[in-house]
Amino acid sequence: QVVFALNQTLLQQESLRAGSFQIPYTTEDLIKHYNCGDLSSIIFNHDTSQVPNFINATLPAHERVTAQEIDSYFRQELIYKRNERMGRRVKDLLEEYPDKSFFFAFGAGHFMGNNTVIDVLRREGYEVEHTPAGQTI
Repeated sequence: QVVFALNQTLLQQESLRAGSFQIPYTTEDLIKHYNCGDLSSIIFNHDTSQVPNFINATLPAHERVTAQEIDSYFRQELIYKRNERMGRRVKDLLEEYPDKSFFFAFGAGHFMGNNTVIDVLRREGYEVEHTPAGQTI
């Protein structure tokens, strides 16, 4: 699986360089939507946008199964579990120091797709608000 994942990642990067494959959004698009607090944007609703996409229609059936297994593993280990840990850390700090004020800042990847840090905190009963860029706290 590791060799397969490496090969697929390299093929994807080669396609990007050759211009035969394009990411549907730019870094500037991510920054614009993030700064505007538009986390419901289609850009942020893709769980796999943080990891290479191994699944494509040109793969033989046995390789497609491998690609799906790797994609599922990455989604679970690199996205869902990471966000759960981050959300629990925030919750624990808030509960341990209820009289203190906190400011938490996360990279955009913690807000993409399902099971985000925000989702974890909301499930715990917290209200989470976006602070736009430039707004005084």
